[in-house]
Amino acid sequence: MATLQAPSGVPIDPHGENSAKGRKHFVPLENNPELMTTLLHTLGLSSSLHFHDVYSISDPDLLAFVPRPAYALLLVFPVSQAYQTHRNEEDKGKQEYEGHGEEEDVVWYKQTIGNACGLIGLLHAVSNGTARNRITAGSDLDTFVKTAVVLKPADRAILVEETPALAKAHADAASKGDTPAPQATDLIDLHYVCFVKDAKRGHLWEMDGMRKGPLDRGSLEEEEDVLSERGLDLGVRAFLKREESSGGGELRFSLIVLAEGFE
Repeated sequence: MATLQAPSGVPIDPHGENSAKGRKHFVPLENNPELMTTLLHTLGLSSSLHFHDVYSISDPDLLAFVPRPAYALLLVFPVSQAYQTHRNEEDKGKQEYEGHGEEEDVVWYKQTIGNACGLIGLLHAVSNGTARNRITAGSDLDTFVKTAVVLKPADRAILVEETPALAKAHADAASKGDTPAPQATDLIDLHYVCFVKDAKRGHLWEMDGMRKGPLDRGSLEEEEDVLSERGLDLGVRAFLKREESSGGGELRFSLIVLAEGFE
């Protein structure tokens, strides 16, 4: 199991003001593909879709074990000073994203719940691209996504906070990890980012609820997915290269991908 756990010691707070006292907090999710899959199946994602560990982004033989196409890639990593510096520099001068409605290329969720980056990553994975069409009609997830699409990000964030089905599914999953879960109010230095391919223009997007909005990382060909060579180069490889080139990044990370289940 390629599960990344929070380190010991006193972590930095990757969630900034959204982890402030008085905000709602969740128990952090373990980057465990079985738990993530169960959480989404409980909410209403098709039982034919599953999360799978990705053990390498450079070895073709190991990548060949992952079912394709890959609909979404979840990266969990320790938040370093290099990451925070890059995030601040890239977001500087940008307006807060206000997109909503069916004209959006992607559905983006702003994170306002402490330690909920795992849940936000899962919502990004299933609200976009091909996976969105694999949500069971009439399910809790179907109702949530259809409601969220028409809302602006600030109202979507409130919807996430006030949807009991999300909170319950998250709590159930967080309590069943391979290791004892931390407290909801603990400051955890691990963060989730989701990479998805949109269904309209075929672009790769970096989806992070702690940013000012979704980040367009470039176009993919029709046959390319988030684990294709170009998808990896534009997405997670570029992300990790920035960490490595900074000299201060800690290249400890874990990846899971949403794809068809094994027969």
